[in-house]
Amino acid sequence: MFIGEYQHNIDTKGRIIIPSKFREDLGDKFVVTRGLDSCLFVYSQKQWVTLVEKLKTLPWTSADVRKFARFFTAGAVECELDNQGRIVIPQNLRDHAMLEKQIVSIGVVDRVEIWDKSRWENYNSEENFVDNELAEKMAELGI
Repeated sequence: MFIGEYQHNIDTKGRIIIPSKFREDLGDKFVVTRGLDSCLFVYSQKQWVTLVEKLKTLPWTSADVRKFARFFTAGAVECELDNQGRIVIPQNLRDHAMLEKQIVSIGVVDRVEIWDKSRWENYNSEENFVDNELAEKMAELGI
């Protein structure tokens, strides 16, 4: 399970450090892809396979399903840590998440999300993060 928030930098070659707290659960190889809300999603191989299996069960006759599957899988890359615990984020993924110099990696139960720091701070502000409407929707789901 992934939890926590870690701040670090992206270097000029597009390399970022994967926090040590996330490395064990991610494993030696993992998948980075475009995420929702203009961030990146990072999945362990096991979680990625589970997600792809779920995608396979969706009706491919639906234009929305095809569009989402393309969005989610076309930009996906398999990553492997270097000796310093870093990975290279390809330019297309850096562009999608608008990653500048400072980034934030957050644990979100079954995945890691990578955000540009300023975008995360804006999203995470009190007025945007958890409000009563969202709490009520979660209650409807039994959470």
